[in-house]
Amino acid sequence: MRKRLLLVVPALGLALSGCGVREALAPPPGASLPVAPYGAAATPTPPDLLKPTAQTRPARSDDLIQASEARRSDEFDLPPN
Repeated sequence: MRKRLLLVVPALGLALSGCGVREALAPPPGASLPVAPYGAAATPTPPDLLKPTAQTRPARSDDLIQASEARRSDEFDLPPN
């Protein structure tokens, strides 16, 4: 059992080591990129598709509360039932 474990663990490590490889994205062979969005002049490239838009990563609209300021009441801070 121990010998088997000594063989399986390194093999599993080698198998999983390829999971984090970063390569340029490309569609699978025989497939194409998605069609251009409505109103777009061209089909977006893979790097364009990876750039987050303002909707996917919105800016923070709240100012951080400073330690010296009194905190406002939180109407959703309810005791557990």
